[in-house]
Amino acid sequence: MRAPKRGWPSTIIGIVLLGLMLFPVYWMVNVSLQPAGSALPGSWFPFHPDFSGYTTAIRDQGRNLVTSLVVALGSVLLSLALAAPAAYALAQFRVRGANLVVFGVLVTQMVPSIVVANALYSAYNDLGLLNSYLGLVLADSTTGVPFAIIVLRSFMQGIPQEIIEAARVDGAGRLRAFRSVVLPVSANSLITAALFTFLLTWSDFLFALTLNTTPAVRPITLGIYEYIGTHTNQWNATMATAVLASVPAAVLLGLAQRHVARGVTGGAIK
Repeated sequence: MRAPKRGWPSTIIGIVLLGLMLFPVYWMVNVSLQPAGSALPGSWFPFHPDFSGYTTAIRDQGRNLVTSLVVALGSVLLSLALAAPAAYALAQFRVRGANLVVFGVLVTQMVPSIVVANALYSAYNDLGLLNSYLGLVLADSTTGVPFAIIVLRSFMQGIPQEIIEAARVDGAGRLRAFRSVVLPVSANSLITAALFTFLLTWSDFLFALTLNTTPAVRPITLGIYEYIGTHTNQWNATMATAVLASVPAAVLLGLAQRHVARGVTGGAIK
C-alpha cells in the first residue's frame, strides 16, 4: 500500500519553520559581509560584500579560536578515556549497585553549572589551575563524562556477549578484549559521544567566565562576549567572529551525521 501523501500544507509549514530557524544564521552571515558601522545594516543581501570584518575577527580573535579548539579536543579525549571503560563496566559486568551509579550519573546532569563553577573556582585557586588550559579541560569534562557514559552504556548493553567471550577464549584479557573488540564495535557511539562533548565544550561560556581572570586563556565564547562590549561600532567583525566560531561545529556535524544517527539509535535495538 502506498503511504498517504501529506500534501502542500505540511510542506509549506515545514518550509516556513525551517526558514524561521535558519533566519538568524542568514542574518549573521549577511551582517558579517557588510561595511563596519555603529548600527546594523538594513540591506537584506550584501550586494557588495566587505570582508574587512573577517580580517578584523581573525586578527583579534584568532588566538581565542585556537584556545577553544585546544580545550574542546582535550575535553573530548579526557571524557572518552574516562567514560568508555566506565560505560563498559556498567553495561557488561555484574557490578553491585550499577543502576544506582547510573542514576547518580543522571543526577549530575541536573546540577546547575554555576554551582559546579563556583566550587571549582575555590579548588582551582588553591591548586593554581585558574587561567590554564588544563583547568578548562577538567571543568568542561565534568559535563562531557556523564553524557558520554550514558550514550556509550546504552550502546554497549547491546553488544553480544558471545563475541567478547570468543576473544577471551582466544587468550585475550579483559583489557585486550575491550580495546580490540568492544571499542571497534562501538565506533558509532564513540563518535556520537565525542561530537556532543565537543559541542558542549565549544559552546561553554560559564566555566570560561568563572575560571579565567586574565586574557591568557580565553575561549571564543568569552571573546565574543567581551568583543561586543568594546567593539559595538564594528558589528560586521562581531558577526564575522560568530560565523568563524560556528564553522567547526557545522563541519563536524556534517561529517559525523551518519555516525551520529547510528550511534543514537544503536543502543535502542538489541
